[in-house]
Amino acid sequence: MKKLTKAGVMALAAFVGLGVSSVQAGTANNGYDKQKVVYHINDIHSANGALRNIKNHLNALGDGNAEIIVVTHSSGAFALVDGAMGKKDKKTGKVYNFNDQIASLANRGVKFQICGNTIRGKKIDKSKINEHAEVIPSGVAHVAHLQQKGYLYVKP
Repeated sequence: MKKLTKAGVMALAAFVGLGVSSVQAGTANNGYDKQKVVYHINDIHSANGALRNIKNHLNALGDGNAEIIVVTHSSGAFALVDGAMGKKDKKTGKVYNFNDQIASLANRGVKFQICGNTIRGKKIDKSKINEHAEVIPSGVAHVAHLQQKGYLYVKP
């Protein structure tokens, strides 16, 4: 199998429509390029793993070398709701609580967003939304918008 050079990867990305701008200039830790990434969480049961992935992502690149936005909707939005509206971890049976993980990641520069459509549709009490969360009109539309702006897509 032939190994692609960095120039080859960039050309391939441009060819398939991802655009060369999807990777920022500069080198991060461990030889990775600086990155702009959108993490898409639409299932409460994958939120714990997703937050762990984000922590590992930052550890690999260094906090200043990654611009990470987490977009939540559907049941994934409950990760940004205090007490997770009674949603329980399938393994432990305990009510999810991601407040400490979210605060830690927000302090490292991660931005969290929650879908306004989900808030209305699931009748989420706005006073229970995590202080680090920004309300956006539509989670799915925003994921696409960020991809158009060059953010790489990660779906844990």
